[in-house]
Amino acid sequence: MERIYIDTSVFGGFFDIEFKKWIKILFEKIYQKEYKVLYSQLTDRELSTAPKRVKDLVLTIPEDQIEVVEITEEVKELANKYISENVVGKTSIALYSYCFSNNI
Repeated sequence: MERIYIDTSVFGGFFDIEFKKWIKILFEKIYQKEYKVLYSQLTDRELSTAPKRVKDLVLTIPEDQIEVVEITEEVKELANKYISENVVGKTSIALYSYCFSNNI
């Protein structure tokens, strides 16, 4: 079974006309156990302010189809490298700062 990382834009896109068709196909593959979802603590934090229907969508994924990705020191080091090498933009920098200031 393949493992895939899904960020907040995918969960929100499920309800967006432009992306709905493709994201529903993705979710069907998840429900059929073709994919296991890598779900990070950061995604969970970001979704805490999402609309209820988006939060409820996360709950439809069977527990055995989710692997929680913790934010470890190694992850923080990689994020720091991405930022210092300009691999990611300013939005990511703000998120990265939030991570550190909140001890995620």
